[in-house]
Amino acid sequence: MAPSRVSKYTALCIALAGITSSSAFTSTSTHRQPAIRTSLSMSTVEGTTLKKQCMLDGKKIRGPITPLGNFVLVRTKDTLDATDGGILLPDQSKERATEGEVIAAGPGKLHPHTGVRITNPVTAGDSVLFGKFDGHDMNYNEESVTMIRDDDILLHYKGVRMTMKNVNPCRDYILVELTKQKTETSSGIVVAESVMKDYLPCEGICVKVGEGRMTSTGEFSDSPVAVGDRVKFRDYAGNGVKIEGVEHSLVRMVDVLCALGAEE
Repeated sequence: MAPSRVSKYTALCIALAGITSSSAFTSTSTHRQPAIRTSLSMSTVEGTTLKKQCMLDGKKIRGPITPLGNFVLVRTKDTLDATDGGILLPDQSKERATEGEVIAAGPGKLHPHTGVRITNPVTAGDSVLFGKFDGHDMNYNEESVTMIRDDDILLHYKGVRMTMKNVNPCRDYILVELTKQKTETSSGIVVAESVMKDYLPCEGICVKVGEGRMTSTGEFSDSPVAVGDRVKFRDYAGNGVKIEGVEHSLVRMVDVLCALGAEE
């Protein structure tokens, strides 16, 4: 009887030892698996953080730039013209206003007296034309950008380049196709082209009209001229721009002196 009891006791100890080792193995495996998952999740978070880092003028900033008020962040474009064959040529005739693509735009400014929000006329993705000396130049994520105000925008459009179909004068601007200057006087005297080259024409046909200036109540004022009117505006008040090879000028409505009769 004694040997039988010893055998049973020995078998019971072996069985208990096997259960203990199996539990230890399972526990070890269970603890190792979450450690791998934690490591991967941290790697993913770190990768996401690195993608969100932004640079401004060579310094790290905490996130993308968010324009406030009526400010607009613009990525400047090269001022190049394309021929019918697709060859890009620089416009060397004169200094042009600057083109750019809107990266981000503020919600608009509040009117100082009424508190009405004067909304921004452009949104991200729009292309704009603004004055050469307007805005503040910066380097953002290794790109040349300019921060301008909505008042600096002359016209806006959607697409790669300006055409007569897609351009829209901004707010209180009108687009005038300039009248070609005559090189001969009424008495028959021919004026040399070299004398006329620096003369800026201030007369032409209105081809497009902006929506008007936004008033303190949030409504737009009416334009004093309509498309098709021949207009005269103040000297040096226009902003020259060439669209599809034709010289135009962008003029504020307040700078239009008068509407002239039809040209004979």
